Amino acid sequence: MAPIKFGTDGWRAIIARDFTFANCRMVTQGLASYINYSNLTKKGIVIGYDNRFMSEDFARECARVLAGNGIKVFLLKKASPTPVTAFAVREKEAGGAIMITASHNPHYYSGIKFIPEYAGPALPDVTDAIENEVNRVIDEGKVYELNLTEAAQLGLFEECEIDNEYISHLLEVVRGEFISTKPLKVVINPMFGAGIGYLDQILGDLGCEIRTINNYRDTLFGGALPEPTENNLSDLKRAVLAYEADLGLALDGDADRFGIIDRDGEFVSANRFMSILLDHLLRTRIFRGPVCRSLATTHMLDRIARKNGLSIIETPVGFKYIGEALRDKACMLGGEESGGLSIFGHIPEKDGILACLLAAEMVAYFGESLGKLNKKLVKEYGQVTNRRVDIEVSEAEKELILDKMAHYNPKAVAGLKVETLSRVEGSKMVLEDGSWVLVRPSGTEPLFRVYVEASNKVTMEAIQEEVLRNLGLGKA
Repeated sequence: MAPIKFGTDGWRAIIARDFTFANCRMVTQGLASYINYSNLTKKGIVIGYDNRFMSEDFARECARVLAGNGIKVFLLKKASPTPVTAFAVREKEAGGAIMITASHNPHYYSGIKFIPEYAGPALPDVTDAIENEVNRVIDEGKVYELNLTEAAQLGLFEECEIDNEYISHLLEVVRGEFISTKPLKVVINPMFGAGIGYLDQILGDLGCEIRTINNYRDTLFGGALPEPTENNLSDLKRAVLAYEADLGLALDGDADRFGIIDRDGEFVSANRFMSILLDHLLRTRIFRGPVCRSLATTHMLDRIARKNGLSIIETPVGFKYIGEALRDKACMLGGEESGGLSIFGHIPEKDGILACLLAAEMVAYFGESLGKLNKKLVKEYGQVTNRRVDIEVSEAEKELILDKMAHYNPKAVAGLKVETLSRVEGSKMVLEDGSWVLVRPSGTEPLFRVYVEASNKVTMEAIQEEVLRNLGLGKA
């Protein structure tokens, strides 16, 4: 079998080839060993699962192994989003959770993600320890199991529901009264995933007129990726325009990421949305705290924060670092350009359901589209234009480009002086006018991701073209 790597998003593999019941048992045995030596046994572990092929069966397989190791299991009764599973950890005061999901990956993948007792993504010290335990189990081949009927009799297995508690909590974080005062017309697209039923119930109860698409389980996800990017939301765009809706809201396969379509059919990027949201939170919330973003996320957040006397925390790419800042630094907002977001008062895990509700809150509160709200933001804080391009290369080319990156230290880019150069993750240059460019290699593929932000499109394209040419990445 292929080596098992247990990163922040857990272990992901192709169903039937590597993601099998036998391998699922071995990974869970490694997790059980980690849980036991971490003195979390008595707290128990939540198990959640998404809408993928046989997810519920893999979840029960994990439950048998945990029970066989003397660990109590709280199994969620139905397919549930990753943020709901994370919330259940806090609600049950459990030692963590196992989530059966491959998030927005293709339909033929499944995965096992571990959520620690702090209800957010696992940090490297946790995933490294789990990976060591899993590999030890693979070498030794010893797995302990217990029939779930017997486990229930011994008090080691319990099926539970957490939706009502989760929804009640969301309505403490989101200002539902803003929405109920000015109900919206909303189209919801859960992309056949685990987020089915949440947004329509919450917004419907608040008086909104709801239309839904792709709101039934399809383990093939309609033949597309369950990822709410602009390219994957053409059906939501059409529905928003056809129904003359105020908003289109989308969730990925496990509902931890979001996608938003404005009333004119325009896609609202996570960078733009988070900037509008931060301004909205400053106008409607009393609490103040730092703003946390990944180094690949828009610096418009920095402008807004600084003008309002707030500090900015920049993290490496990965919501695990943002989650840590949300926990330890009491950040009022933490987000990343790929669609992960949480705010103060919520769990330190990205939550697409929360993000979508906040979008509805803003549109209802101001009575204006997100596009108009963005124009007001630009008038106050200035314009930024950003872009991300992914460039595939061969393995041989990747090594050559990495070598060039290590020695690439220009004094200026596109005629602008380089103010700072960071190699925390890839290579990020911030220029004298506030423009910036980040080039980072994928950790799993022969691929480079290039992020550029500038005050206008001409400058952005000039920066991008020069950096790509100098690194041998060609033109976008």
